[in-house]
Amino acid sequence: MKVILLTLLVSFSLFGQIEKKDVGVLKGGTYQILIPTNWNKKLVMYAHGYQFQGQKPQDANLGLDKRLQVILDRGFAIAASDYPDVGFVLPEGIDATEELRQAFVKKVAKPDSTFMMGHSMGGGITLGIMENYGENYHGALPLCPLSSRPYLQCRKEFDMYATFNGLFPRIIPSLKEIFDVNSSVGYVNLAQAGPKIGQIMKAIMEKDSVLAKAFAKRFDLKLKDLGGSLFFNQNVLRDLAIRFGGNPFDNLQTVYSGFPDDLLTNRLAERLVATKNPNPLFSRYDRTGNINKPVLLVHTIYDQLIPPTYAVVNYENMVHQLQKDQYFTVKYTNGQAHCAFTAQQMATSFDTLRNWVKKGIKPQGGFLE
Repeated sequence: MKVILLTLLVSFSLFGQIEKKDVGVLKGGTYQILIPTNWNKKLVMYAHGYQFQGQKPQDANLGLDKRLQVILDRGFAIAASDYPDVGFVLPEGIDATEELRQAFVKKVAKPDSTFMMGHSMGGGITLGIMENYGENYHGALPLCPLSSRPYLQCRKEFDMYATFNGLFPRIIPSLKEIFDVNSSVGYVNLAQAGPKIGQIMKAIMEKDSVLAKAFAKRFDLKLKDLGGSLFFNQNVLRDLAIRFGGNPFDNLQTVYSGFPDDLLTNRLAERLVATKNPNPLFSRYDRTGNINKPVLLVHTIYDQLIPPTYAVVNYENMVHQLQKDQYFTVKYTNGQAHCAFTAQQMATSFDTLRNWVKKGIKPQGGFLE
């Protein structure tokens, strides 16, 4: 494996500041390694979240030292891969993270202890790492993670579009258009997010504001976040359409419930037959719940992209089925958006995980100040 290292050595006397920064390229993409002046020979491997098409992989971890300052302050080095591509790259992110961990040991040193940490899709990568490479780690901190089976998480976005397009037609692209790889439906640039979301919400409210509120509640959303969630889902679904070369989902036999009028919703819902096998993408590093080291999952009480009632319960059940409950604890915060954690909450979570690993006493789940 060829490793290219560009090393910048900068010394500071301030606590928690970066003494050494390694930036380089591996098979799994560009990466960075941050080592603080007070390095304690311990390491945190970090996995970032989902990026839209049109973004650059190397932009994913810009400002990482500021975002994870609480980790550097505790004397931990940080290593983070940018992955080889953007979009749904959960399997590639797992491979890239393991490749970088091995490179750290080879080029820097073997840490006294290693922890895994990630946000959103990176939280899913964190769980995948612990399920497949857990022997290399002492514990993990998945934050607002994609913790359900990837197929189920993405199917939720599909079902939201199918029912929305039935009840609120011609406001957003149809699933048929999105999964037609030759259609003109493209990715919505992030720079256009504000105006686009505003247009969606205006059309929704003009159509039926009462139904819109009930629809949002059905998918664990606040009404104000419905447009943004639909905007995000369009990009995710189109990303999957291009990767699969078609549609991996089939809802011809799905019966939808939880709406003001379930019969009407099912009659109007957009229906598609799957044209592609979902397994080539979703089965690789599929979620199993097979963990053997402490995992502290932290979630906001409200999340417009990965609702905790959906994500946490699904993974908790997998862990419980394998009788691995002793390795799994969930904490929740008062956060009101996806991954909306304060620096103090991240610090407290990380300290709780470290204490669990050090003393071997599983912390009680529940509210995190």
